[in-house]
Amino acid sequence: MPHVITQSCCNDGSCVFACPVNCIHPTPDEPGFATSEMLYIDPVACVDCGACVGACPVGAIVPDNRLDAKQLPFAEVNASYYPERPADVKVPPTSKLAPVLPAAEVHARRQPLTVAIVGSGPAAMYAADELLVQNGVRVNVFERLPTPYGLVRAGVAPDHQETKRITQLFDRVAGHHRFRFYLNVEIGKHLSHAELLAHHHAVLYAVGAPEDRRLDIEGMGLPGTGTATALVAWINGHPDFAHLPVDLGHERVVIIGNGNVALDVARVLTTHPDDLSRTDIADHALQALRGSAIREVVIAARRGPTHSAFTLPELIGLTGTSDVVLDAADHQRVRDDLAAASDPLTRGKLEILSSLGGASAPAPRIGRPRIRLAYRLTPRRVLGRRRASAVEFSVTGTDEVRRIDAGLVLTSIGYRGKPIRDLPFDDATAVVPNDGGRVLDPRGGHGSGRPVPGAYVAGWIKRGPTGFIGTNKACSLQTVQAVVADFNAGKLTDPVAEPLALERLVLARQPDTVDSAGWRAIDAAEIARGNNDGRPRNKFTAVADMLAAAAGAPQTPSRRRLRARRRERIAG
Repeated sequence: MPHVITQSCCNDGSCVFACPVNCIHPTPDEPGFATSEMLYIDPVACVDCGACVGACPVGAIVPDNRLDAKQLPFAEVNASYYPERPADVKVPPTSKLAPVLPAAEVHARRQPLTVAIVGSGPAAMYAADELLVQNGVRVNVFERLPTPYGLVRAGVAPDHQETKRITQLFDRVAGHHRFRFYLNVEIGKHLSHAELLAHHHAVLYAVGAPEDRRLDIEGMGLPGTGTATALVAWINGHPDFAHLPVDLGHERVVIIGNGNVALDVARVLTTHPDDLSRTDIADHALQALRGSAIREVVIAARRGPTHSAFTLPELIGLTGTSDVVLDAADHQRVRDDLAAASDPLTRGKLEILSSLGGASAPAPRIGRPRIRLAYRLTPRRVLGRRRASAVEFSVTGTDEVRRIDAGLVLTSIGYRGKPIRDLPFDDATAVVPNDGGRVLDPRGGHGSGRPVPGAYVAGWIKRGPTGFIGTNKACSLQTVQAVVADFNAGKLTDPVAEPLALERLVLARQPDTVDSAGWRAIDAAEIARGNNDGRPRNKFTAVADMLAAAAGAPQTPSRRRLRARRRERIAG
């Protein structure tokens, strides 16, 4: 009875380290780890010890005799990763795994390593976790919102609650006695990079890629156009997007791009609101979906089926829960691609696509809305006078023109990093130039530039918007190794101020700072609100409401100082 990794795999590799027989691949030191859609358990080598189950932070690993109907395809997905061989032949334990992080050395008359992390998403929290396993290291995390965890909170679809379980790990990291949250504090506004360096040995930026890649065609910008990533943030109750004008009063939505985000949006827009009411979807989104007139969501891709950007696990999940059809013109193309495909993952996608029904019939007028996959459509322009009414495509590689009527047009062509004040930025790649996480100044000569002392990056702002939640674990480990190596080599300048001076500075600049206790109060209040309706949580979507909830946290010396500072501000 081997174990099976299922759809909610986060790729962080914790299961790899827990497995005593090295039956989970690719491992963090293997070439395919960074690009793998998920991790896979070898059904022959697995000894059914269950060590991986306890290590998995998102509950993605299940014994094969306990798979439910939606998870059954993943037994074959896991097995197909490994070559066929006799049952008594094991995969040799070739993996060496990632090297052990060297300890941050504490020398006489030298302060223990102190690191500021800007951002609080997966890359930030994994970096904090790696740092805090060492004696004496202190970590301060700065986040511009009153709530942490970045895209896990605001970018994961609400019906993927298993994936969101990773926050339980992050909560444990945040509870460490040498960890501090400075939430509702924006670096570049309330504090500068130089000020952070004055209070820390190093500043590690893990700010993600917060902007969308834009589609530059005529008509984008009309009312009724937008991005899938913004819609996901609206669905999740991100305060910056809570008032996004979303009109679901039209029968068809077109999403340009077919990555996992596009599938998430299509699935949520076609799921019955009663099913979503048991998730942490924002109230305003749930209300809008209850009044939705959508009958069909078209996911349009520029390239052919072989080049589908979505992952196999997401396609399995989508077709297992939604009514998905394929454009009639693409059925023969899928069969042709399948005959030529050799890669197991690509074949898996094409086999599922080949089994889908055709979309020659109109969308159903009653019953569940459907999702329609369409290929080889290159967007030319969005049509409409006062608002979007259709998208005009050319059939890729031809002069043939097709029009798809739609009242809502969304692009889903990826995220993009944005410049960070006081740091270099490569506009072409939309990342901070770096070498293994060390920020490089391209003006410093010596080819790729010289390291900027004390400045580091991790996550999407380091490598671009690639990979999955858990991919950030290995990425952050590499950066933390660079920080520790530079600290041990004496390349980092000791902070010039005492820890309390940082707290005083932050409160002087931002009296509405939310600390760890404040976040726990917000978290508890959201969970209590959700429990009243049978939901995992009911999020606050306004900053003012978050701050009000945070104000009810138990009083500690630091919170008494915070309250005093706020009283001073009001009195002044």
